[in-house]
Amino acid sequence: MAIKLKANKRDNLLTSKTKEIRERGDVPGVVYGKEKDPVTLSVNSIELLKTVRDNGKNAIISLDVDGGDTLNVMLHEYQIDPLKDELMHADFYAVNMKEDVDVEVAIHTTGEAEGVREGGVLQQPLYELAVRAKPNEIPEEILVDVSELQIGDSIMVGDLKEGRNYEILEDENTTIVSVTPPEEMPEEPEEEVDEQPEVLKEKDDEDEGDDENKDS
Repeated sequence: MAIKLKANKRDNLLTSKTKEIRERGDVPGVVYGKEKDPVTLSVNSIELLKTVRDNGKNAIISLDVDGGDTLNVMLHEYQIDPLKDELMHADFYAVNMKEDVDVEVAIHTTGEAEGVREGGVLQQPLYELAVRAKPNEIPEEILVDVSELQIGDSIMVGDLKEGRNYEILEDENTTIVSVTPPEEMPEEPEEEVDEQPEVLKEKDDEDEGDDENKDS
């Protein structure tokens, strides 16, 4: 289900007008789409950030433009001012609710692996999964249960359960999570004894004897 947001069409693209939009708490944006001319508009920055925070970056947003046209979009890209920590610009992608889209979905683990309780280390090399789905069937997240993993076990992309409404685009042999053996503590290096080899000692003794003979 799409989340509704009000939007205002933006025809004046002058810098002074864009600054005015930001000062009133809105963010300027553009809607792109396949076989669709770009549409410049603005939305409330707080409402947009709240929508993404509560529903994920793949949320379907229904933009009500000036109370007339309705555009179903996904947030494609956004820019934040690093000094003011404010949203500066947003790019939206217009979606057809009947056509598949390719997106990245966050992977989260659940449970505590048995191998971890035995001292193993949980490793997760893959944090996002590339999938293809209808816009309203994109999962908010993909949960992977790791509770039964022993030391040396792993879960691959091909191990994910079937019966889903999306197609996984990732290689099925890609590791999502694994439990590795505990790291061994490095051995303490043995202290070196500062002793001269016996041969050198004998030579030193001979040298001392020679010196005594010379003195005499």
